[in-house]
Amino acid sequence: MRVAVVGGGVIGLSCALRLARAGHDVTVVTADEPEHTTSAVAGGLIFPPRGTEPFAVCAKWTRDTVAELARSGASGVRFLPGRLMLPSRSADPGWASTLGGTTWEGDTLTFTAALVDTPVYLRWLAGEVVAAGVRTEYRRVQNLTDLAADVIVNAAGLGGGVLAGDDTVSPVGGQVVHFADPGLTEWIVDDRSPATTYAIPHGGHVVCGGTKEPGRRTLEPDPDVVQDIIERVRRLVPALAGARVLDVKVGLRPHRPEVRLERVGAVVHCYGHGGAGITLSWGCADEVARLITDPFVA
Repeated sequence: MRVAVVGGGVIGLSCALRLARAGHDVTVVTADEPEHTTSAVAGGLIFPPRGTEPFAVCAKWTRDTVAELARSGASGVRFLPGRLMLPSRSADPGWASTLGGTTWEGDTLTFTAALVDTPVYLRWLAGEVVAAGVRTEYRRVQNLTDLAADVIVNAAGLGGGVLAGDDTVSPVGGQVVHFADPGLTEWIVDDRSPATTYAIPHGGHVVCGGTKEPGRRTLEPDPDVVQDIIERVRRLVPALAGARVLDVKVGLRPHRPEVRLERVGAVVHCYGHGGAGITLSWGCADEVARLITDPFVA
């Protein structure tokens, strides 16, 4: 079957690879190289951020992604222990028990998570896509009906809502600061206030944040936000006090009240993942493949 996947971020590439390995004739149509997508800015800590919905389905997609990352041998992936600090134990995110190996220390949830160095991983994923025989066309899609394919996968992130005529999708800005990694052996997320603070080590650098800026449209870093992140992270992780700042990045998360993953005629919509694109990627890719191969199976 000829399948056109619109979108070259982690969702689009994961779907393309899964479909190609299932024997479909796949073309990715994207305006951007993988390293220039929102996916490349992500911190890469694999668990669903606060508010990722629908909850039960996203928990399953997360488990599927963790399992795939563990067996894939993908570049840029490692597993490290860490801590998720919550306002109280009653703020249990619910998905934690589904991952396994989680323990409580007061109001802090500790577990081992997959950490994905997103630029490295995306390069690996793009290479696997090419090796699987997927073609890539670099152009901007204006209308899904313009694509010559039996089935179209709409995995265009923010553009996915535009292509689907879905006005519930909106950008939520996220700014991160990269520090030189002083040798951190665990990740940490402080979710005790609206401004979540985190440090995610990847060996050569640590991705630190963060921000949630609804309606943001620019990718230009805000110096005041940079300074705020630096101060918050260094309070949380004293080992970063003397670490050099390497880079600052901004991404626009494709927010939607719920992830949309459904087939409508010849189009499978898969967008609205917010800040959980990598976390949900393989679970979503499996579901997309199922909807194309067995569209009438519940």
